Amino acid sequence: MQGDETIAGTDRRHPSVIYCLAICATISGFLIGYDTGIINGAVILIDEQFTLTDLWISLIVSSTIFSAAIVSFVSGALADTIGRKLTIMISGVVFSIGGGIMGVANGTEMLLVGRLVVGASIGIASSVVPVYVSECAPADIRGQLITMYQLFITVGIMASALLAAGLQKLKESGWRWMLGSAALPGIFQFIFFILLPESPRYQMMKGQTLQALHTLRRIRGLENVEKELLDIRQSLDEEETGKHVSVLAKMLQTPHVRKALFVGCSLQMFQQFCGINTVIYYSAIILKYAGYARKEALWLACIPATLNFLATFIALWAVETTGRKMILAFSFGAIAGALGVMSFGFAMVHMESPPASSSFEENPMEDLCNQYHTCEECIYDKLCGYCASNTDDDEPLNGSCISTDIGDKQFALWGKCSYSNLSNSYKRNDVLWVYGLCPSVFSFFAEAGLILVVLSFAPGAGPMPWTINAEIYPSWCRGMANSLATLTNWTCNLIVSFSFLTLKYYLYMWGTFLLFGLVSVLGSCFVILYVPETKGKTLEEIQLVFMNRQERQEGMSSSESQESQSSRMPEELMQKKCKSVGWLPVYRTSSRGSTELE
Repeated sequence: MQGDETIAGTDRRHPSVIYCLAICATISGFLIGYDTGIINGAVILIDEQFTLTDLWISLIVSSTIFSAAIVSFVSGALADTIGRKLTIMISGVVFSIGGGIMGVANGTEMLLVGRLVVGASIGIASSVVPVYVSECAPADIRGQLITMYQLFITVGIMASALLAAGLQKLKESGWRWMLGSAALPGIFQFIFFILLPESPRYQMMKGQTLQALHTLRRIRGLENVEKELLDIRQSLDEEETGKHVSVLAKMLQTPHVRKALFVGCSLQMFQQFCGINTVIYYSAIILKYAGYARKEALWLACIPATLNFLATFIALWAVETTGRKMILAFSFGAIAGALGVMSFGFAMVHMESPPASSSFEENPMEDLCNQYHTCEECIYDKLCGYCASNTDDDEPLNGSCISTDIGDKQFALWGKCSYSNLSNSYKRNDVLWVYGLCPSVFSFFAEAGLILVVLSFAPGAGPMPWTINAEIYPSWCRGMANSLATLTNWTCNLIVSFSFLTLKYYLYMWGTFLLFGLVSVLGSCFVILYVPETKGKTLEEIQLVFMNRQERQEGMSSSESQESQSSRMPEELMQKKCKSVGWLPVYRTSSRGSTELE
């Protein structure tokens, strides 16, 4: 027998192809995290070059999510048609194409196309890679490989933040390197997957029994794999039987499945409506509005991204010790408190914002920027900047809102802060010109709030909705139910990412984060009232929680009957079933006395 399997059958050395699978899982996770997080830093440089409106910033940020949501919903059908392996290899190529388009984009329209292409690849990879890993990985390390995939998403986000901060000095080409760098890992993903086999489950779906047998022997490092092959065949037969009835219709007609679907989709909704992706996509912009300069904002944005990665390890420990429900309820409550800190900080920035009046400058022309009464209102308009007298602590007082110089936003169009007056010494002590930010002594609260949000989210509200959704559905509808939950997640993600800057305009920053905080409180209450604890329960026991008394009794009786029949299955019957799929195993006794497949 190949491999080093022990009597227990779990402590053994895995073949090298499994380690290659692990590498590929990390590359795919890294790519998704990198392409998701890199826009946070890149959009600031893009805005400086193209002077984007809030609408265009929202489109560039959220376009990736839009295409990912659409493609993720149909990627399952693509994987079932051409195979998991080929689908993932295509996603690697699409990653590279999208990165190349963004790297050479000559305008916002071309950049938007590149973001849509990258979003399509994210939609494919996020849906198909976990399925491929779960179908190929041995049971004893399957959870570790899937967790590694999720973990490297946070690694990609952290790497993107560090790279964005490091490349910010390249004002005109920095964002091109940030966005175009995704092409290289996409190529690596394509090359590595050439070395991997197709999923044995897909091969069985296509009637390729002998190929599936060969693949299972290769990825298990064993000859005796007929039991697993039989299990795959039986599972596919059950799915084939279910295709004659609409799975979605049956889900909606089954009370306990409806309850589970309500819980699963609601958790995904609360996960996104707590505003976490404003931290991932807009943290640098948030810090600029809090009063930090661009350089400081980009480096400070690395702190939440790094803590997001480190705090994920807490989830690996807490999921099986503290339990899903407790840590999830606590997580949403802590997020609400962290958002309260951010809301307080921005409320103080709003109330203490320096006034803007025309008395500071003698206005030689009609300037529309003079309509704004505070520095905060002034910087929300991309065509305006704030010119003020400068105190020793760099806090502007007695200033005016003035139109920016079209050629260089480091200067005002006219007056004391114009190029003709400031020239190359525009940072002299008597006047201060700021664009896109208002220095404030309360800026610290924004950074502290971002850090607390990430530390609260990563161990609970981040992974737990996905964990719970993987556990609460019956096997016959698990794929469809998880697809609906994932679609809910992407849709809510799109709503938050696209509407954030608009909410900022109408509610100000403090009101926007207060709104997210109230949603987080509702999320915590929802978990306490409706979400069952799934820790330590089998998948069958979890399903019973959502049933009424009659359904529970019927489910338990059916489970006991199936278990009794399975335990009495004779070896001859197993061989007959194996023969029905076109393969009959023949055994021999090895020199060590163990039974092996011949």
